[in-house]
Amino acid sequence: MVSRRTFLAGSGAVTAGGFGLVPGLASSAHAATSSTSGSPARLLPVFSRPNHLDYGDVSKLSGGDQTLLTTLQGVVNRTEPELYFLYDTGTMSTPDAKWLTDMHLPTKLYKNPLDLVAKYRNRVRGAIVYDSAVPDSLNVATTLAGLENAVVADADQVNAHGLRIVKDLRGMFDEDRVKTYRWQLDNLFPRVTHKLLAGLPPTRVVPVENVQWTEIARETEQIRDSSNKGNYDLDVSAKLGKEAVFVRFQDSFTDDGWGPSVSEVTVKANGTEIAHFLPGTPEEEPYLFDGVHSSIGGDANRFSDGGGYFIYRFEPPAGTTSLVVTVTMWNQYLVTATDTSPTRIEPFPYFRDYVVATKALVSWLPPAGETGELLIEHFAKWPTLAPYMGWFANDVSGEWDGVDLASQGGSPVIAADFYMNGTVHSGFTAPISDKVRPIRRISKPQNKVYLTLTFGEGDNIQYCQRHMRDLWDDPKRGEAPANWTISPLLAETGPGLFSYFQRTATANDLLVCGPSGAGYTYPGSWAADQFPQYLQLTGSMLRTTGMDLVYSYSSRENDKWILLSEEIASGFAKYTPLKGIMQTWDGDLLAVRQGGLPIVGQWGAPGKAGEYKAALDARVAQWDGASPLFISGGINAWSWTPSDISELAALLGDPYELVLANAFFDLLNRVLV
Repeated sequence: MVSRRTFLAGSGAVTAGGFGLVPGLASSAHAATSSTSGSPARLLPVFSRPNHLDYGDVSKLSGGDQTLLTTLQGVVNRTEPELYFLYDTGTMSTPDAKWLTDMHLPTKLYKNPLDLVAKYRNRVRGAIVYDSAVPDSLNVATTLAGLENAVVADADQVNAHGLRIVKDLRGMFDEDRVKTYRWQLDNLFPRVTHKLLAGLPPTRVVPVENVQWTEIARETEQIRDSSNKGNYDLDVSAKLGKEAVFVRFQDSFTDDGWGPSVSEVTVKANGTEIAHFLPGTPEEEPYLFDGVHSSIGGDANRFSDGGGYFIYRFEPPAGTTSLVVTVTMWNQYLVTATDTSPTRIEPFPYFRDYVVATKALVSWLPPAGETGELLIEHFAKWPTLAPYMGWFANDVSGEWDGVDLASQGGSPVIAADFYMNGTVHSGFTAPISDKVRPIRRISKPQNKVYLTLTFGEGDNIQYCQRHMRDLWDDPKRGEAPANWTISPLLAETGPGLFSYFQRTATANDLLVCGPSGAGYTYPGSWAADQFPQYLQLTGSMLRTTGMDLVYSYSSRENDKWILLSEEIASGFAKYTPLKGIMQTWDGDLLAVRQGGLPIVGQWGAPGKAGEYKAALDARVAQWDGASPLFISGGINAWSWTPSDISELAALLGDPYELVLANAFFDLLNRVLV
């Protein structure tokens, strides 16, 4: 599985007839704290509409300088959005630049964005100084910055920009994460907003430029069944001579999600063992140099798919002439080595403008053990429907556990840790239609294979802002029918973005709600007395945005996804305008009626168009042709593009008919008993 963070770091309000403004999104002079959490009419804080933006390219700045600017942005934009930053490569073809152009606002470019600190210094009280030796103090500093109308800075930045120190956190905390966030919860909870809570990593890993990697081993076949599992001796002796050797594991085929898996590592220097560990254990920690783009799998293996990777660092004894790393490994591996430290650690700057502006409490608590227990306390203290915005530690495994805890605590999740300029996009109003897309109705179901294809990840507003925009700009979009999951909460966090996708959709593009409604959630994990509130909110947001289909997670039993319960499906039918549900599924094809709604299981296949078509053909070979067959196909948004959809569509002849999801569910509803 490809993680969200693997691809997110890289990479217009035109009035149209028939569009109505979303309730609550009109230009407002109210401060961000003026909205009511939990109200079906408005979940998230209100921001004023920007009238002029000072902007600069911060893509080459350090994480520390970006953090200084994003927290300044939060204080300034709380009253009226005036600051906007480009986080990409600095060209005008990147998402940040495209969205800025689309807003058609007066702007002023600052070639040195740090000059904006001096311009707006009188708007802040000073700086909250974090402790560079205690990374989590950066999050506490961010929370305090929102409460004290201050920026977050280190001691050098304070001196460089002439900032007054409002609060100095140096020496206040140690590396005990639980104690740090316990102090924050106990002391700052009464002052922070209770409309949302946030989760952001305090640091990020930044690649060092011009590092030379040497290939050590590569799997040249697309192996996805572990059939090449074995012990591999990786001789990295050629990289000896400096302090350490760095060994990186990547996916040799980045487009299908079956990257390297490693379950055991042994290192020998001149034949003597100097390291031995299993992934995910304390013994691995001293050697895992960069594991943020990887996860621990069900076989106690460390794996990374697509564009992800993980790096081990080994420091052999002086005089070592032979260094061999033996790994138990399988699937599509690419192993490279270098003698140069390939990354550095910096403050994580993203989304802090929104956190500061809303006076939110931000933490970073892995959802297991003591930190998981403290995270549960956070959810218990915030009211039902207060969203958790940001992300979770440990990425993929953290996603499952974190979203589950949030669901149990009554908090929908909004993946937003890479959502840039949120204080600007939340305030920029744009026309959003509440009209449901008309169906290209098929008069009578035929004995065909009706196929609908859906891009995933749309619950993730940072994906909508960044990668989805890149996909959307593919010139072949619209050549073939495709569904696009999107978060209805983007109507509050980025109405201009939602409006753009809605207004520029072709007749072959259909927006559907991302999992599992108004915020990413697992329906089966909610308390019975709280879930109707989430469904009511979802119904309100769907009616506001003109969507009537949703992708939903179900529950697992015996490591298998199961059908959404009658109670959950009936709840969707009662409180929302849904005409159908696509749900997680890993068994044979699923097409049933449950709770009055047609429900299909998402079917998927690895690879690109040719392999996908071959897998379809293999499944369809089991079909007797006596009645229509319905297949809801999931599309990996990180590896597929509209061009790939177009290529697949060209391969589909009889008996296939590729349709949008609204026509698909209309047909299915007429066929199901």
